[in-house]
This record gives sequence, C-alpha cells and structure tokens, in this order.
Amino acid sequence: MTLEPPSESTKSGRVWLIAGLSAAGALILIASGFFAGTVTTLVLGAGRSGGSCNAERVADQVLPTIVTITVHGPGGSSNGSGEIITRDGYILTNNHVISPAATGGALSVRYSDGVETEAELVGRDPKTDLAVIKVSSEDALPVIDRGDSGSLSVGEPVVALGAPLGLSSTVTAGIVSALGRTVPVPSDDDRNAILVGAIQTDASINPGNSGGALVDCRGRLVGINTAIATVPGGDGQRSTGSVGIGFAVPESLAIPIAHQLIEHGEVAYPTAGVDLIPIPHAVSAHYGVAEGLFVRSVERGGPAYSAGIRPGDVIIELDGRTASSVDVLTHIQVTSEPGDKVEVEYLRNGHTHHTTVTLAAP
Repeated sequence: MTLEPPSESTKSGRVWLIAGLSAAGALILIASGFFAGTVTTLVLGAGRSGGSCNAERVADQVLPTIVTITVHGPGGSSNGSGEIITRDGYILTNNHVISPAATGGALSVRYSDGVETEAELVGRDPKTDLAVIKVSSEDALPVIDRGDSGSLSVGEPVVALGAPLGLSSTVTAGIVSALGRTVPVPSDDDRNAILVGAIQTDASINPGNSGGALVDCRGRLVGINTAIATVPGGDGQRSTGSVGIGFAVPESLAIPIAHQLIEHGEVAYPTAGVDLIPIPHAVSAHYGVAEGLFVRSVERGGPAYSAGIRPGDVIIELDGRTASSVDVLTHIQVTSEPGDKVEVEYLRNGHTHHTTVTLAAP
C-alpha cells in the first residue's frame, strides 16, 4: 500500500493519508483537528426510532466521560478526543493523537463542561494506534460504561462522540456498516499500525474525532474512532471530511491494551526475533529478485534462528498470507500469544524452503 507524504496545516499540524484503499479512496487519521473551537453539542437523530439510537439520551449519559485533547510538542500540534476509563483519571485515546508530544511537550484536556486541565502521557502502543493519558482530580471522575464489541451486528445503530475540528462535545449517529475489517494506518517510524477487527461505521466522524468513543444505544463503549476514508476531489485534492466510512478499534482489543499501558507503560507482543525489510516491486523488477520481506538480521538463539532462518533469506509467505508488507508480521504479533506457531515460506539462493517459527515472549 502506497503512502502519500504528509500535508501540513498552519493551524493543525499534520494529516497523513494512506493511498490505495480502493481506486477512489484513502484513509486519513482523524486526530489532527483544525482549531480549538467553541464548546458545541450537535445532536443528530435525537428521539428518533425505527433502527436508530435515542442520541439525545446517549449524549446526556456519555458526554461527561468524553474529553477534548490538545497536544503541543516538537512533532507539531493537534487535537483529538478521548474517554475517561477510570475514576482516578486514566483516559484512552489514539497514539497518533498524542504522538506530537511523545518525546516531550504539553497535553491538556477539556471536559464537557469546559473546564481544562493538564494531562500526562502514561503509555502508547504504535502497533495498534492506542494510548493512555492521565489527569489528576480530587474528585472521582465519570467513567464511560464498557460494552461488548463482540456482540455487535451489522446494521446496529451506534453513536460517535468526540471533538471533530476542535468542536468539543459533538455527537453524531449512524450504524455499524461492517465488522472485522483489517485496516493499516500510518504510525511511528514509517511503519503502519494495524486496526485488527475494526468496526466500520457511517456515523459522521472527522479530523479531531480520533480517540473518541463509538457507543451502542445504551451508551456503552464499543469502539475507539480512529480513521476515516476520503475520496479525491475534481482537482486531484483529497477531501478531509466524512464520506460515511469510518473505522473504530473494537473495545475488546482496546480496553485490555489500555490496562497494559496503565500497568506497564507499554504493550509486550510476542516476537519472532527477526528484522525484516520489504522489497518494493520496482526493486524486485529491476534486479530480478523475488518480492517479499528481506531478512536483515536474526536474533541468535531466537525463534526465527531456531527455525533455520538466516540473514539474506527472503520471506515470501507467513501463515498462508503473501509477505508483501511488514504489516503481515505486525498483524500476526497483535493477534498472537507467545508459543503460537507461524508457518513460513522463504527463499534462499533461489530455492524455496518451509519452516515453522514458534513465537516467544519479548
């Protein structure tokens, strides 16, 4: 999948596009808002029946648990959203929301009542694009109720809450358009995060909604809004607004990761003990080598080494999937446990080999 270069905004910082979702589409991370706007509530579908949530009731219940996050750091400035998940002030959001200040900077949080306070970074996970920040409060904070993303059905009504374009306390309504999507989005160090089992929704979400809540009709958290699709305009520029295709990290993945970040500051994934570099199609065609993942180094005594893989090999298949991108390995790591086995097909000196790698604890 081709990555387009970042576009800059003097008001917002960065917006990253991923080209190639479809012939006409792209994905845009929706953290980088455009301005810190007036506190506004936009309630759509309030009181409607016939397959939609009572968004007015959901807003009244959930908005006190939703915050607007403002970020300033060496990596730029942005705004996004988050939800309070513990009474003592832990807030779940996206990694790309806070990444401008990941190496130093300032984080602040605005509650739905307009009160602002400083926040600190607790931990982040670039592989799944999730992060946790914390605020200090003398009083117990309202906490969003946890739902069950595994019980969602296509067509089920949902509500999205957050701060699109810096407009705090915004509420929109829609449905679950699809389930189980695997969505790569740009992350740190020119690598992609993988939204595993993502919830697709047509609830309107825009830049600044990132990290905000997707909830069911009972106001329970089912997903973390993370990315939207965009389409090119007539002048070749891409739209940055909602086109009715958004993606949320399911609650069943996000909450356990959040608790790992709270406890350890990071998430430990099983490792194969190998450093891989993708071989681009143009390089493959020019030099007459196979497309795949070039093995740059192997940890001596690690899982890949024990399975017979050596530097210079080219991995062409992982668990039956073409190894065209490091995303394939990231997906395996995010969805696996130490001890799980991965079937590997690789090339060495023009000959095909097969082996099994047993993932290990990091």
